[in-house]
This record gives sequence, C-alpha cells and structure tokens, in this order.
Amino acid sequence: MISCDYVRHMARYNRWMNDKLYAVAATLPQTALDAERGAFFGSISGTLNHLLVADTIWLKRLAAHPAGFASLKPLQELAMPARLDLPLVDGFAAQQQRRQQLDALIVQWSQELTPAALAQVLDYHNMRGEAQSRPLPEVLVHLFNHQTHHRGQLTTLLSQLGLDVGVTDLIAMPAA
Repeated sequence: MISCDYVRHMARYNRWMNDKLYAVAATLPQTALDAERGAFFGSISGTLNHLLVADTIWLKRLAAHPAGFASLKPLQELAMPARLDLPLVDGFAAQQQRRQQLDALIVQWSQELTPAALAQVLDYHNMRGEAQSRPLPEVLVHLFNHQTHHRGQLTTLLSQLGLDVGVTDLIAMPAA
C-alpha cells in the first residue's frame, strides 16, 4: 500500500504546510483566531488545536507500536487527550510551539520507520475505549489525510479573511 519513503515525504509535507499556515495565522490577533467561524471545531484556533489533539493521540498510539520507536518516547510525559476539542495549550504562541514539536517528532519518527515495522498491525483503543487493530499503513494514511482535511478548512477560513497561505499542493513542496 505505502512505503517508508511515502511516510517520510508526507511527514515533510505536513511540517511544510503547518509552517505556512502558522506563519499566516500569526498575522492575526488572538481575538480573530478565537472567533467562531462555523468550522467543525469553531474557530481557527479551535481547528489548530484539534490537529494538535488528534496528532497527539495518534503519536501516543504509535509510541505503543511493537517496534518501540525511540523518537516517540518524549510523548510518554504528555497525557492522552480525553476529547477531540480539549485545549492542549493556552494561546497561539504555545500552540505554534507545540505544533513545531509534534512536526519535528513526526519527521524524526518517519526516519526511524522500517519496512518491517510498517508491515505490522497497530493495536490501540479508540476514544470510546474500544480495542482496535489496524494495519499500520492504513493508520498512517488516515493520519496524513486527517491533517490535510483540516488544513483545507484552515486555508478556507484564512482566505475568507483575505489571507493567502500560498500554494498548498504536495507537488509544489520544495525538495529536501
């Protein structure tokens, strides 16, 4: 289905796009970031927070993978979010810092991923506490697709405010 190279490429794309989004969002006052805009998670800051929550959840699940990824050990000190809208940090600067930390972890983890680890199944519990077992490639496609979905919402919200994130196409990402 997917390769380790695909995962590494998507990890880089994820970081590139998040850097672009946060650079544009940083031009707005906190009140504009917090304003209700009718998105799934309400506001720009609510949507940015949701991505932090979802990525934290998935990275903590990946940290329990049988491969024992050393790069994900720092996540042990973070609590597992109990809700998909749980505020993880206070204010935009803290959100941006957490985003950069998570993106660095995702890139570092992607470098650690091996074909053998990718071929395994990930066992985890969903938000309702139900045991799940999914092929790791399926989980990773979901992780990156989920990020892209909500970043699309964010680019729309920013565009409605007259702000341009620029080109978002994967093919336009600068070479490593």
